Amino acid sequence: MKNAFKFLFVFLCIIITETAITNKSKNVLILLADDGGFELGAYGNKICQTPNIDALARQSVLFDNAFTSVSSCSPSRAALLTGQPSHQNGMYGLHHGVHHFNSFENVTSLPNLLREHGIFTGIIGKKHVGPSSVYKFDYEQTEENNHINQVGRNITHIKMLSKEFLHRANEMNKPFLLYVAFHDPHRCSHSEIEYGAFCERWGSGEIGAGLIPDWKPWYYQWDEVALPYHVQDTEAARRDIAAQYTTMSRLDQGVALVLKELEASGHKEDTLVLYSSDNGIPFPSGRTNLYDSGLREPLLISSPEPSARRNEVSHAMVSSLDVFPTVLDWFGIPAEEPSSNDIWSADAPKSLLRILEKEPAGHDDEAAFASQTHHEITMYYPMRAVRTRSHKLIHNLNFAMPFPIDQDLYASATFQDILNRTRARQPLPWYKTLKRHYYRPQWELYDVRADPAELRNLHGKPKLTALEATLRERLRAWQRRTGDPWLCAPDAVLVRTPASPDDVCSALDNGLAAYLH
Repeated sequence: MKNAFKFLFVFLCIIITETAITNKSKNVLILLADDGGFELGAYGNKICQTPNIDALARQSVLFDNAFTSVSSCSPSRAALLTGQPSHQNGMYGLHHGVHHFNSFENVTSLPNLLREHGIFTGIIGKKHVGPSSVYKFDYEQTEENNHINQVGRNITHIKMLSKEFLHRANEMNKPFLLYVAFHDPHRCSHSEIEYGAFCERWGSGEIGAGLIPDWKPWYYQWDEVALPYHVQDTEAARRDIAAQYTTMSRLDQGVALVLKELEASGHKEDTLVLYSSDNGIPFPSGRTNLYDSGLREPLLISSPEPSARRNEVSHAMVSSLDVFPTVLDWFGIPAEEPSSNDIWSADAPKSLLRILEKEPAGHDDEAAFASQTHHEITMYYPMRAVRTRSHKLIHNLNFAMPFPIDQDLYASATFQDILNRTRARQPLPWYKTLKRHYYRPQWELYDVRADPAELRNLHGKPKLTALEATLRERLRAWQRRTGDPWLCAPDAVLVRTPASPDDVCSALDNGLAAYLH
């Protein structure tokens, strides 16, 4: 009888232990850079000092084929938080000010969905999406109730806000999603040019710049930076990059502070940590472009699971649209799977958790998709793209017009240098000309393996006819499945009637049909 009680006691201990492990809190921390690129040691930059993000990379799976779904601030954030491309969620361009773009009111976002499942949600830093009813976090410290620099660049303040959020989560004993959206390394506001092109002087301790106590600024020599291939090799551009590096170092130190608060709160071992950026860097061919310099992003995901991969690289083709189902999967919340008979139905957003355990077999037909319509409200240049491991097809719907330039880039020393050299007919050590940058054909097809700078447009090449047709079909299938209002543009109008539930493209006879075939 004594042995029976002993066995029962051991059995109950096992049950209690297993229950505690099973019910362990699972949390998510998303760290998002603003216009950040590959200025990271983990991605091979040997000049820009980012020891803390590099340390996170050693605890993560580093994705080297990660892409944003749209190369613009508000649309990319909305896509990340909804799992829907910008043409589907309605965030066609920038949310703030005169631009005033908003997502549709019936869109489901991560904070709203997680709240329904008892998860405490918080955002610190740049929100830049709306309406507030669609993107409602339980805890909000953003540009809507603070100065953007205070919640996006003041890493000491970000540290304290993170501590407050985590304390509240612990008090309520709730699982949480904390979304820290840094404002670095975004260019500085036009009204704050005294702080430098990237606000690199703001909080540095210099006279009139204020002091961020936790920031130890790194300064860089302009002639030593690692220049991206899509930025001209001139002193003006190099000085711009050097300033950007300084703010990347501030961001890096901010990441370390937030991770220390996570550990101090007791949640280092139960929190999925993601680091990425919203879009490409604010330089020519970067942000607002669907070239790889505007779409490719850093992505680090660190899982606390004992079986998770660490300090490894994944070559899987992934998208910022995959963040939504990944977070739901982590919390055990079922995601709605879109029903489709389309042969390309696998091109829907997917959870990345399985990749954190084992590298999937790579396939040449893996793809990422991009959809761009506006940035600023005056920048109407709709583009759609599909990017596989080997090729990219870009459809420029507004190809008859020059590519628009946003105000931040226009005012930059880099772009002014391009303008001035072009006007004066001076040598311009750049991989393009200004005219070529402005004027683009309706279709661009690139072999991204042989031509990573995307300079040789292969559209219409007889040997690639079948490949291009397949990519067009796949792109249109994705547009149909995601309800793209621009599906039939620019040579036809999209018609939907009760008698014809399928999308019908009715020809406009505007003379553009010849360009489509």
